[in-house]
Amino acid sequence: MATRTDAPTRREQILKEAARLFAERGFHGVGVDEIGAAVGISGPGLYRHFAGKDAMLAELLVGISGRLLTGGKRRVAESGGGDPEALLDSLIEGHIDFALDDRPLITLHDRELDRLRDSDRKLVRQLQRQYVELWVEILREVYPALAEPAARSAVHSVFGLLNSTPHLGRPGSLPGRGATAELLHRMARGAFAAAAA
Repeated sequence: MATRTDAPTRREQILKEAARLFAERGFHGVGVDEIGAAVGISGPGLYRHFAGKDAMLAELLVGISGRLLTGGKRRVAESGGGDPEALLDSLIEGHIDFALDDRPLITLHDRELDRLRDSDRKLVRQLQRQYVELWVEILREVYPALAEPAARSAVHSVFGLLNSTPHLGRPGSLPGRGATAELLHRMARGAFAAAAA
């Protein structure tokens, strides 16, 4: 049975719609009235939840970087130092979930990161570096002969591959979520194996 916490909060609803609209039309192409209308409140009503569009953008981009890092750390902790191959698969699966389920955030990051205040942009980059290093450590356990700089390059390359989902066509044009996830997983593992060859 669903509990009250299962339903997205108004703030989460606003962020989801803001991400979608910003990704579709660009940050400056969307007004607060449009975001409000998408969630059934007046544009000025958004100011009860956010200081403005800039605050929404910052929360979206800092938030997703933090969620990816937290999710990666959780997967490492759950593995209990077990099989590094299984942990690498788990990290890939987690990132694929993000890449398939949060496509607007990928577009938003690519287009709008430079619009963040310096402090927020630095925080995003710091969280991203920590996330990369988490992957590098696991990748080097799976492929011990892979030098650290090559492992870091491989991780960035695989992120580029996985984060290409907004460019794969409209959501309905993909072969289905399960088949797409499986394909992306095979491609990621193949890229890592090629880097270590």
